[in-house]
Amino acid sequence: METSQFDITAVNERITKESAFVDDLLTEISRVVIGQSYMIERLLIGLLGDGHVLLEGVPGLAKTLTVSSLAKAIGTAFQRIQFTPDLLPADLLGTLIFNPKEGSFSIKKGPIFANIILADEINRSPAKVQSALLESMQERQVTIGETTFPLDAPFLVLATQNPIEQEGTYPLPEAQVDRFMMKIKVGYPTRDEELEIMRRMARTGDKVAVRPVVTPEQILSARSVLNDLYMDERVERYIVDLVMASREPDSVGLGALSPLIEFGASPRATINLNLASRAHAFLRHRAYVTPEDVRSIALDVLRHRIAVTYEAEAEEISSEDIVDRILHAVEVP
Repeated sequence: METSQFDITAVNERITKESAFVDDLLTEISRVVIGQSYMIERLLIGLLGDGHVLLEGVPGLAKTLTVSSLAKAIGTAFQRIQFTPDLLPADLLGTLIFNPKEGSFSIKKGPIFANIILADEINRSPAKVQSALLESMQERQVTIGETTFPLDAPFLVLATQNPIEQEGTYPLPEAQVDRFMMKIKVGYPTRDEELEIMRRMARTGDKVAVRPVVTPEQILSARSVLNDLYMDERVERYIVDLVMASREPDSVGLGALSPLIEFGASPRATINLNLASRAHAFLRHRAYVTPEDVRSIALDVLRHRIAVTYEAEAEEISSEDIVDRILHAVEVP
């Protein structure tokens, strides 16, 4: 479909205007969080693309601090929920409370009724609690008793997992992991960042407060702009080619991968790769999506959607290795 120069110019002006808040937001968060720019950018992509994010990293890497700082900088309601083996769905969603004097039930809403939810160590709680959270993620609503409550927008769930302590945990099933737009591996800071963290944080009672610099309305407005970003048909086909290569590696000359892949990425991967690529371009104040946007975000969108076989595990080949080989094999438009 042809797009006129006038349309591109108009969209470009709108993107420039709507994305102006991005730099202010990043600057405000960086006052508190040193480094971790990769994680912060991915959280913003999830927020703009209306997709939930799964964070994996060892304790102490500022995951909670980053998420709470993001919520404060946007001026939205934030809840941190510590997932434990004895947590119940009612502890998350809310429950009906009986009033004996009036002989009636009243509804007490749970912590899920916030804009940004940090589900800390989601794999520590049983399947019932996980499914209760994931249902509200998917449906954007919660049912307590016979009453259904829509959740306020923006609604974003950021779930964390600890990769080193797997004993006594309840790993998320593949079908539930697929509901997260991205899975992000959070790494250690660099030597210089570590030094700055120590200088800034090794103080008692002297903490920097995050100020709200963006409104939730600006985030919702930015989401509507993502639909107007120009994506060439060749870029669309490139997204589909990447996902199809995870299901049919023979089609791109990667026949050796076939015995290593249990199953490939689902259609949700195609949708989320499109949305995340648009958000990636938006953060760079661009009105069009390039193949490089797709490549930059592909690993985070695909790594948790490709299941490897026992043979791959025996050869110590991870889903990330497979995504990397697919990115090298599929022709870039």
